[in-house]
Amino acid sequence: MKIVVTGGAGYIGSIATAELIQAGHDVIVFDNLYQGHRHAVHPNATFIEGDLSQKEDLARLFTEHSGIDGIMHFASYTLVGESMKQPMKYLRENLVNATNLIEQAVASGVNRFILSSTANLFGNPRRNPIDEEEPIEPGAPYGDSKFFIERVLHWYAQIYGLKYACMRYFNAAGGTPQRGEDHDPETHLIPLVLQVALEQREQITVFGNDYATRDGTCVRDYIHVVDLAQAHILAMEALEDLGSRAYNLGNGDGFTVLEVIETARQVTGHPIPTTIGSRRPGDPATLVASSQRIRQELGWKPRYAGLHDIIGSAWEWHRNHPHGYHSHASDV
Repeated sequence: MKIVVTGGAGYIGSIATAELIQAGHDVIVFDNLYQGHRHAVHPNATFIEGDLSQKEDLARLFTEHSGIDGIMHFASYTLVGESMKQPMKYLRENLVNATNLIEQAVASGVNRFILSSTANLFGNPRRNPIDEEEPIEPGAPYGDSKFFIERVLHWYAQIYGLKYACMRYFNAAGGTPQRGEDHDPETHLIPLVLQVALEQREQITVFGNDYATRDGTCVRDYIHVVDLAQAHILAMEALEDLGSRAYNLGNGDGFTVLEVIETARQVTGHPIPTTIGSRRPGDPATLVASSQRIRQELGWKPRYAGLHDIIGSAWEWHRNHPHGYHSHASDV
């Protein structure tokens, strides 16, 4: 298939692009490079620098590239904490940008759409593991922005026959030898811990150690980014037969913050000093996904379910790219 990947210069989008190309698909990356990196884009992908807020950029995309079969939409503002401080940046811009894309895609005859959604739809889950029947109560404006987009897709499916899948995933982590996390600012636990091992920061702060968990720190579900990309590809390929779906994605096991840090110590051989800070507002004690639906319907199974494998792959990339994509600009 010919697939457009928005945000294909970002962390997850670039690895999804590489996996699509390896699977034999033709990929067009559409990215404004606000958070992404040009050097993260696979050399066999067609790259278009454009902005989803600019309808003329989207018109050019669909005019110059006919025969597009589907879209994977990763491009988004994604910082949960920032969305609590700048809600309209998320509630308005994430929704408007996605709607511009959906409208233009449907007008151009594209009938498959994969949305990179979020587990932030479940801000206060009633049970863990969290399945697709869990009531949607977003934990931040970021989560609500994704839910708004899911509703737009629902109505475009009802009215225009668009087939879509919403991929609600938890903590994407890990990397490949060529691609990994390079965010500014960095907010994710695993790359922050590895920055300590690289001696780029002195210690890691643990936000709260008095939760009702096995060691008092928050439990989260980490999914390897390649497994996540493969789930998106399976969903894209199955849309014609199964129709529109929503899937929760995780590896099914939760790991505490301290377990992540201890595993990183084992992987890197670095002591990784820690300090205990106060709880962050809005942090649930436990978030673990049930992926039973996608396992049963699409046969998806994570290849890198172990925390050692996930952190090990991230460490390989960060150790060889200590300054992110600026380390080896030609290494894509």
